[in-house]
Amino acid sequence: MLMPKKTKYRKIQRGRMKGKSKAGNLVFGTIGLAAVEPGWLTARQIEAARVAISRNLKKEGEMFLRVFPDKPVTKKPAETRMGKGKGTPEFWVCVIKREKMLIELKDINIDLAKKILKSAAYKIPMKTKIILKDNNIVARKQIDK
Repeated sequence: MLMPKKTKYRKIQRGRMKGKSKAGNLVFGTIGLAAVEPGWLTARQIEAARVAISRNLKKEGEMFLRVFPDKPVTKKPAETRMGKGKGTPEFWVCVIKREKMLIELKDINIDLAKKILKSAAYKIPMKTKIILKDNNIVARKQIDK
């Protein structure tokens, strides 16, 4: 599982996810998967999407993961009384805002890339869309789950 090697604080507040992401453009690849709605992406979900892509990608193109789970989520045990402090960190998440680029692909056929990104989109718990890069014109296409 993905997680940071070292953090400044062991426990972090939940925060908010309003507004658009600053990382919403294709930087490394020619086709990418972007989030349409905000949410948390856990380390397990990122790993599941990565495995789905790498199985279909084989040795044809290159994949760039643009997300990393750097926020710990705490939970208290079941049937515990109120108080007694905050729970222990249970898993790690990445905060996803609207229009954040999640995954990018490079050096691959467009039809195969769409199929691969669609298989990864099934592993992600939010609505996504495929974004193409064609001669400085970014075409946005909605994916139906």
